[in-house]
Amino acid sequence: MFSHGSESLIKQARDIQEPELQKFYSRLTKLLQGKDLGLEAVDSLQRLHLILSATKFTRKLPPELHTRLFALTSSPSEQLQILSSAVLRETLPLCDQEVNYTQITPSLLNTHASGLLLSQASSTTTLSPFCAQLVRSLENRHSEAPSHSQTHTLPILNSVLTHSPECLTEEHVSVLSKKLVDWLRYASITQVTSPGGFFSGSRSRQPGPIAELDGTVSGDFFTVLCVGLSFTDDQWMNVYSFSMLRNWLLTYYSVSNCNTTGDTAARLQCSLSLSHSHSPSNDDRSVDGSVISMVSATSSSSRLLPPKERLREKSFQYCQRVIEQSDRKAQKRADAELQKACLVEAVCILDALCLEDCSLVYRVFPCVKALYGRLSSDLSYARVLLPIAQFYLNHGEMAAVDCEAMWQLVFSRFPAELFNDSLLAHEFLRFIRQNIQNLPLKVPQYTRFFPNLLKLLAWDSPTLVDDYVDLLPSMVTTGTAVELLHTLLDLPCLSATLVLQQRSVLLPITEPSARGLQALDAFRNPNFRGLFLFLLRGEAGSGDTIDRLSVLHELLAESADWPRVVQCAQTVPVLLHIFFNTIIKVADEKLLAQLILVQLERSSLLLNVPNYMNEIHRVFSYHLLKLCKLHPSLVVDQSHDLLEFAGTTSNVYNKEELYTHVVWVLGEYLSLSCDSRCSVRHITSCFEALEAVLFEITSSAPPPGGVCPNPRVVTTLMSALAKLASRSHDLIPRVSLFLSKLRTSSRGGSVSWCSDEDDLVAIVTRGEELWSLLKTPGVAQSVLTPPAHVTKPQWHRDTNVAAPLQLRTLTRLTQPQ
Repeated sequence: MFSHGSESLIKQARDIQEPELQKFYSRLTKLLQGKDLGLEAVDSLQRLHLILSATKFTRKLPPELHTRLFALTSSPSEQLQILSSAVLRETLPLCDQEVNYTQITPSLLNTHASGLLLSQASSTTTLSPFCAQLVRSLENRHSEAPSHSQTHTLPILNSVLTHSPECLTEEHVSVLSKKLVDWLRYASITQVTSPGGFFSGSRSRQPGPIAELDGTVSGDFFTVLCVGLSFTDDQWMNVYSFSMLRNWLLTYYSVSNCNTTGDTAARLQCSLSLSHSHSPSNDDRSVDGSVISMVSATSSSSRLLPPKERLREKSFQYCQRVIEQSDRKAQKRADAELQKACLVEAVCILDALCLEDCSLVYRVFPCVKALYGRLSSDLSYARVLLPIAQFYLNHGEMAAVDCEAMWQLVFSRFPAELFNDSLLAHEFLRFIRQNIQNLPLKVPQYTRFFPNLLKLLAWDSPTLVDDYVDLLPSMVTTGTAVELLHTLLDLPCLSATLVLQQRSVLLPITEPSARGLQALDAFRNPNFRGLFLFLLRGEAGSGDTIDRLSVLHELLAESADWPRVVQCAQTVPVLLHIFFNTIIKVADEKLLAQLILVQLERSSLLLNVPNYMNEIHRVFSYHLLKLCKLHPSLVVDQSHDLLEFAGTTSNVYNKEELYTHVVWVLGEYLSLSCDSRCSVRHITSCFEALEAVLFEITSSAPPPGGVCPNPRVVTTLMSALAKLASRSHDLIPRVSLFLSKLRTSSRGGSVSWCSDEDDLVAIVTRGEELWSLLKTPGVAQSVLTPPAHVTKPQWHRDTNVAAPLQLRTLTRLTQPQ
């Protein structure tokens, strides 16, 4: 909420009249004509921004004022830059705004001005001349342009590349590719005398050669991992070029370059010739007298390649050099983190290069494989290993490499040991989402790791639930369905176990558990260790669920109000909906029957998290109806278990939602019309079980401390009995007798099993309706269990009946001639 003063200012800004606003525009235009803009100009710009942002519609400024504000975006004062760009973002661009793009001086652009230009560009046509001018400015030598010109221009071009890549022509692509080659490969290797640095400040007291992160003098060309006292413009351009290189490659180079066999063969021959040539390049200006590494040694024939091919070659060399530099021990912690970030980028660039040119796989894979061998034992490099895993996934088959160890590392150790690393969790799940189509095909064991993958969700449910909504269908197969359903229901238990695992590491064993940590003692107790180890298992296949689930829930009872456990429990119903919607498409009736048994069994075996059991019962009820509607024969197949559940009176009180739907399913689908195997014995046994429950709950008061049965349960039981009796007429007298007794008992006023008078009236009314129907059994069966052609009539479309003819005749009679 705004303060009273702020609300007053906003109200004044909204109520300003047009004549007063035009006068303000005129005063501000005259004020901005001055050379020295002080506090008055700043105050006026702030007032203008408030006026423009407080209204619901976008205003249009006078052309002269608009022009002067645009000029301020290149002001030496950053405060004026910010204010002028903020004001212009709230306005409509001029009609002749396209003309301004060709008149902009790139050397005067900055972040605010370029962001404004890109946001107000109306079309590609307006941006193309601007992009052309930016590219031309990059062709100028440093002596022909201000020192900061190119360092500002390249990030702007990168923004254009991200949002409107079609603005750059093929000529622009070639020009920029040549410039990227120069900046990446031929940046100077000496420091300048100006103070400061772009990563960690000054590294040496006197200017000298560029150094490596371990302090040794660099013997090769400059990269982002080189350090020094201060840096030249071309070294800055080297850093900018590396940062935008992957985006550039992915945007303008496509895998279609590898479509033709002849083209692939030519590139393979060229790549092999370059990789086996170790003579120094004649145009290598960066290695004057320095020791040339194997990475930097190239053939002079690289100069003869087209710009795109040459950029590809130099990018490959640059990334190899970065990987080589990452093996050096950094002197500062920040530099070590920088090494990891640059490794991630380097591997991603190599992957993009190989996607663009398939022949590079044979040159790149040994380097990536060696990097994997060096880092795989250190999980602190997990964020680097994910791009390596992406590289293996994309190119492992082509390189004929066994990737089993890689998938064991990624899908087994990462979630098991790093589940509490939120940043890694997001990147790991993004890796899976990006490859969700390929993983089940290229990594058959992927679905086997779902117990491990769900640990990330159990630990950090609120932030990751959206990812698992997309990922869960890929884990659902006919082989994993039953175990996965149990695992989803036990997800709150897994969340509590992960918390206990963390606390067990942090708290010494000899230290007595504090209040509220009794579960920690159970976690450390060898007698219960097997229960927790099953929850923490890494792969599927060791069993569907735990035999002693009730014992586990007792041990974890105190965790029911832990925030992490409560949040995890709130995500389970969402995932269950996705699970059932997926499995219903792939499972056969035998598997669906197993899932129904799991629903009945687990309805009482759930961790006692507040409202958790009710939500699970609601999900089970919805999908039980859906399963039985699609496959009515499931009711006969599982009639024994369904009757056992429906015949248990306690379920009326503690599983009301699920119980009601089980009774409805039995009454609706236990019929000869749904399954030819349904016999009189099935109908009679079901009738007797439901009759016993209904008689018990309507003949006595609820158990001590309990509540009265829900009226919906009572009416559902009555309807189910009536439906069954209509299919077996010998049972009609028994139903009629009960309904008559119900009407008689209700005449005396309130009854012990129903505390609300309106509910009792509704129950008795329903009973009278059913009683009246059962007096004519033929009518009762057609009303209570109507055939499909009655419930879904299409008489107006059926040419075999007289309804279409009658409708046409009536239409002709009623229409005027």
